[in-house]
Amino acid sequence: MEVNYFASPHLEGKTLILADPMLATGKTFENVFQALKKHGTPKQIHLVSVIGAVPGIELIKSVFPENTHLWIATIDENLNEKGYIVPGLGDAGDLCYGLRL
Repeated sequence: MEVNYFASPHLEGKTLILADPMLATGKTFENVFQALKKHGTPKQIHLVSVIGAVPGIELIKSVFPENTHLWIATIDENLNEKGYIVPGLGDAGDLCYGLRL
């Protein structure tokens, strides 16, 4: 029997957990959510971040449905002109993979 996993609404009624270490603008979570919508409507959505900024949290509130829960360790108030969390964790994402050249 051949099963086409992506043809069925495999998120329908399920619990969806999305993780992003740093919730800055919220656009990463939004883009992933938009891409997954075609796979069904989850019963619950849990978003997990280590650190976030108020602008990203506000975007999450406006884009995600009521059944969404945000789990976040700490919140900073602002983003800089590049959309980085201030003071944030620095360039943690890039530094995980070594020094910039």
